Amino acid sequence: MTEIGEREGERASRRAGGRAARVALRAAPLAEDLRPVRPGLEGGLYKPLSEEGMRRIHEAALDALEEVGLSQAPPSGVEAMTAAGAILGDDGRLRYPRALVEDMLAKAARNITLHGRDPKFDLDLSGNRVHYGTAGAAVHIVDAMTGDYRESTAADLYEAARLVQHLDNVHFFQRAMVCRDIADNLEMDLNTIYACCAGTKKHIGTSFSEPAHVGPCVELLHMIAGGEEAWRARPFVSNSNCFVVPPMKFAEESCMAMELAIHAGLPVLLLSAGQAGATAPAPIALAIVQAVAECLAGVVYVNAVKPGHPAIFGTWPFVSDLRTGAMSGGSAEQALLSAGCAQMHKFYGLPGGAAGGISDSKLPDMQAGWEQGITNTLAGLAGLNMVYEAVGMHASLLGFCQESLVIGDDIVGQALRCVRGIDVTEDAVSIEAIKAVCLDGPGHYLGSDQTLRLMQTEYVYPVVGNRMSPKEWEEAKRPILLDKARARKEAILGQAQNQIAPGTDMAIRERFKIYV
Repeated sequence: MTEIGEREGERASRRAGGRAARVALRAAPLAEDLRPVRPGLEGGLYKPLSEEGMRRIHEAALDALEEVGLSQAPPSGVEAMTAAGAILGDDGRLRYPRALVEDMLAKAARNITLHGRDPKFDLDLSGNRVHYGTAGAAVHIVDAMTGDYRESTAADLYEAARLVQHLDNVHFFQRAMVCRDIADNLEMDLNTIYACCAGTKKHIGTSFSEPAHVGPCVELLHMIAGGEEAWRARPFVSNSNCFVVPPMKFAEESCMAMELAIHAGLPVLLLSAGQAGATAPAPIALAIVQAVAECLAGVVYVNAVKPGHPAIFGTWPFVSDLRTGAMSGGSAEQALLSAGCAQMHKFYGLPGGAAGGISDSKLPDMQAGWEQGITNTLAGLAGLNMVYEAVGMHASLLGFCQESLVIGDDIVGQALRCVRGIDVTEDAVSIEAIKAVCLDGPGHYLGSDQTLRLMQTEYVYPVVGNRMSPKEWEEAKRPILLDKARARKEAILGQAQNQIAPGTDMAIRERFKIYV
């Protein structure tokens, strides 16, 4: 080889080595504060309600509480709330004077943290910090390849939790499906908690079929936590509680379970889930009024039982397709409802949650993509603290799809990038980079120091989404999105471990009948 050839070879080797080093650097995990998207990004820039609109909704909700009130509270709830200042009428309805609501709002917990079993998964619910997760209690599993629906099982729930543990953009795991293979309701509640905790150390949400089940379930939580003291220091499971049956009625058994959960130290999601045009008024604004009124009654209830107990303001109204009465969770109206509710949470300065990401489509198809993308993005832009049902949900919450959960991680990543917005810093608007390229450089920004520095911290890249050119796509034998999602799902499940220590797991299995 000639001397010139040797020098060219050395330069080529250095270039190749430099590219390899840059590729390796890009592949290395970023520090949490450098990631382009992460839990708790600040939203709140999208505001479908004006200041006047929020005030009018607030006043209407207070009118509803004073004039209509809520019926069917359990005796223990009546006792606690009347002692605080609620008025029990001859018609059996509890009514709430404005002064009582304002007093309880002053006592309500704010800026709360929902704990994970691993502190790195803690969720800061202050301000407009946004978090996405599952929920929905589907009764079917969707096979994305065949289109078949079958009843969901405890093993399915465990697999979903294991997937969530390894999906960076899914920040919490609220029970996504019902264990239909367990006939006994207590065993189902216990196995729901077990499957969730065995699958992930992120924060978990669950509910109880009956008040009597709270005690055994709390015993299980103490075992997982390592004792009652450790549990109360960092409660990693919250009680998702449908404490009302809209319109304006308490759900007696759920309220009794909620009281027990409060005393046991579980944070509470006060969930009001009316359906506009059916169990909630058809106008979007009035549906929000009813949800706000019901959740304000919940705030009174919780703080009458235990002042300052952590509770999430779960205004969770759904939409009906008024032509048929069927639920329409993927609609633009649903996106507006959830965004408007997020504003009302901020109006009160309370941590809040609502629905986003539901698809009415039966499969992870184009309809599912637009429905999940629009509702998740608007919820995040509105600053919703907890976006529930954000991933995996189909057929208006009747079906859960594991491949859709994996695809949803990409969707939520893009939504989070929108939430983060545009960083306008001194460096970001400096024209030095333009001068260097246009006056002294190659006339393009490919390979510039600034481009290479920002490509991992400013930009988000899909994991299963496809950005190939048609030529590259043909050469790769036309990869299909669902195939990539299934491959990623199987790769995660192939290495995801049980998150409960073996000794603890053995003790749990000796104490309870575990199906997984």
